[in-house]
Amino acid sequence: MTDGSSSTDSHSGSASVAARIERRWAAISIGIIALIGVMAAYAGIHRATMPQTQVETIDPTTLHLNGEFIESNLGSAIEPDGSVTVRVVGQQYSFTPQCILVPTNTPVTIRATSPDVVHGFLIEGTNINTMLVPGYISDLPVQFDKPGEHLMPCHEFCGVGHEGMWGKVKVIDKFDFLQLSTKGRRLNCVD
Repeated sequence: MTDGSSSTDSHSGSASVAARIERRWAAISIGIIALIGVMAAYAGIHRATMPQTQVETIDPTTLHLNGEFIESNLGSAIEPDGSVTVRVVGQQYSFTPQCILVPTNTPVTIRATSPDVVHGFLIEGTNINTMLVPGYISDLPVQFDKPGEHLMPCHEFCGVGHEGMWGKVKVIDKFDFLQLSTKGRRLNCVD
């Protein structure tokens, strides 16, 4: 006959191993949840995500006739504080201006809207990724560290010509941008 105590010892030994493994996985799970919480807080505090802080509306049927989105006011301009404001309109099936010119190491605010349907506004290589909704103005802060070009596609299906709706952002040296802006007009890559 066998003694029942040896099977009880092995059973309690495997139960303690299982309990240790469960505690480890519980600790790892809690650590992952805490890390995600810290990342979300950091993104919210440093505006790494783009929730709008305020909602600005505009009449999409008349935005091209008067106000800040008339054709002569689109593109990049230096503000009195040294920052740059870029105004863009996304409409089926293009962005106006199609090429945005911005300086390096300067706070840039992109103000964009749409008169017709929902468009996507994405600048590759940055954290700019939003929708342009008719009747609303998207206000997007960004700063570029080095010169280069970034593709700017529409990433929301907006109709049969959607695949051809793209633009670009050309980042140039701040000194060169300031030289171009002395003429006192809105800048874009086509100038």
